[in-house]
Amino acid sequence: MATGPPASPSAEQCPELSSTVASPEMLEGKEMPGPSEPRVETSPRPPFTSVKRNRDSEDDLEELLIPEPQPVWVVETLCELKMKLKRQRVFTVLPEHHDVFTRLLENPMVKRFLDWDKTLKASDKYLLSMVIAYFSRAGLFCWQYKPIHFFLALYLANDMEEDNQAPKQDIFYFLYGKSFAQRPMFHKLRFQFIRSMGWRAWVSPEECEEIQAYNPELWVWARDRSKLTL
Repeated sequence: MATGPPASPSAEQCPELSSTVASPEMLEGKEMPGPSEPRVETSPRPPFTSVKRNRDSEDDLEELLIPEPQPVWVVETLCELKMKLKRQRVFTVLPEHHDVFTRLLENPMVKRFLDWDKTLKASDKYLLSMVIAYFSRAGLFCWQYKPIHFFLALYLANDMEEDNQAPKQDIFYFLYGKSFAQRPMFHKLRFQFIRSMGWRAWVSPEECEEIQAYNPELWVWARDRSKLTL
């Protein structure tokens, strides 16, 4: 009697936050005895990105399996029998990420910081758009996001986009005053946060515009540094 193909072993999950998921496996069934038995091949399993969490800290990150966005190709031009394809960027920001951001805007500490940053050097609308993009990449459950994640994402956005170090120092000063005791822990959490994003910290201007267009009436999108009059 012929037996079926062996079950596919599940991908191993490493205990460290910095580990990545195992490569996808292609399992091929062996040819069954007998003249009429066809060769059975299993389909390849889609790749996943693994995000680890540490359950001992309220600020640590959740382990999820997030499918990588697949590229989409659209027809750009069509001339007789010739066709030119254009790769369309796939964004992964979901409505719940916008909801998390809006909820955190109501937090007293976040509100005080936005009022305190009157020059918008650390929190203009594009930097705040990047915060939402980072929330979508970090992989936490929506209820897990807290004010510290807002400041971690905003610090990272300034680190990516601003050449001036002053806005990042302003974030530290607002959170901890002149004390340096908590800064090493902040940098440790920032490292964990960016690693949970798969080191994908760059956000395109098109994605920022799309994030703002989701809810154009949100009051923070009026924080346009170019229109600021001092």
